[in-house]
Amino acid sequence: MWAKTMFCFLIVAAVAGLVGCPPPHPPNYPTKPIELKYYATGSWAVSVSAGGYCCDSANHKFDVYYPTNLGANGFMHPILTWGNGTLGSTAQVDFFLRHMASWGFVVVATQDQFTGTGQTILDAAQFMVHANGDPASPFFHKLNVSQIGAIGHSQGAGGAGQALIKSAGLIKTVMPIELPARAWCTLGPNCFEPANLTGGSVFFIDGSADIPISPPTQSQPPAVIGEQSVQAYYDATPSGVRKVKGTLLGPTHNDITGQPDCSHAQFPCVHGVYGYLGYPTAWFMDQLQGDSYAHGAFVSGTGEMFSETTNWEYVASNIP
Repeated sequence: MWAKTMFCFLIVAAVAGLVGCPPPHPPNYPTKPIELKYYATGSWAVSVSAGGYCCDSANHKFDVYYPTNLGANGFMHPILTWGNGTLGSTAQVDFFLRHMASWGFVVVATQDQFTGTGQTILDAAQFMVHANGDPASPFFHKLNVSQIGAIGHSQGAGGAGQALIKSAGLIKTVMPIELPARAWCTLGPNCFEPANLTGGSVFFIDGSADIPISPPTQSQPPAVIGEQSVQAYYDATPSGVRKVKGTLLGPTHNDITGQPDCSHAQFPCVHGVYGYLGYPTAWFMDQLQGDSYAHGAFVSGTGEMFSETTNWEYVASNIP
C-alpha cells in the first residue's frame, strides 16, 4: 500500500492527472453544491471591448465585458457596473469580470482609478441603460435595465455602495469586496455609509487575511471607534435592506486580482481569485436573474454559506 501511495504521489508531482491521480484542487475550492455550480464558468462565450465606449462624467472611457451572442433566444442581460480600487484597472480583475459575463451579465466598468464617490460607477450603469435604447448600439434591446447590480473592490467597494445610494433605485444590489475600514476613507461625506441605504440588497465580502484594510470584526464598538470592520458595516445596514456578509478563509486585500492564481496578481495576494467566483456569482444570479437555486446559499441560518465545512466564516444574513 505504501509503495502504491508513493507511486501516485510521484506521478501527481510529475504530470498531474495521469494514471488515475487527479490534480489537487486550487485554494478555496468549493465544498458545497451551490457554490460549486457558480464557481464553474457559465455557458456564455465572452467578448471584451476595452475602452470602446465613451464616457463618464469625468471623461473616462468604459470597458465592457459581455456575452458574445447577445440576446440569444431572447435573453435580456442584467447589467453589472464595476468600480476599480485605487489606481486599479479592469485588466487587473479580468478573470473575475470574464467569469461574471459568462453567466449572462453585461459588465461595464469606468476606467476611473478613483471611484470612491460612486458617481463614475453610476455613470457606467446609466450609459448601458442608454445603449439599450440606442438603435445604433449592439446592446439595443438586449439588456434588462430593471436589473442592475454594482460591484467594487477596495475604494471601489465604497464607490459601488455610493452608486447604489445615488442611483434612485436604478441599482438593485451591491457587492463591496474588501471594503476598507472607515479610518482609510479620506472622502469625507462621500465615504460609503451603509446606514444611508434605503432599499435594495448588499453582500459584504472580505478575506480573513485582510486585517490591515478590511478586518471582519473589531474589538471596540462603532460608537467608540467608528465602523472599522465588515461586521460594523453589516450591523449599520438597516434591517429593511436585504443583507449578507461573509469572510473568505485565507485571502488578503488583492486576491480578487488573481488571474486566477497570484502569479500575475497585485500585491498582496495569498490564494488568488478562486474563492470569489462561486457565491458572488450566485448572489447576482439570485438577486438579478431570479435563480431560486442560487438563493439557497444565502437564507438566514439555513443557507449553504452557513455550513461549517465551507471556506467561509463570520457569515450572517437576514435573507428569508
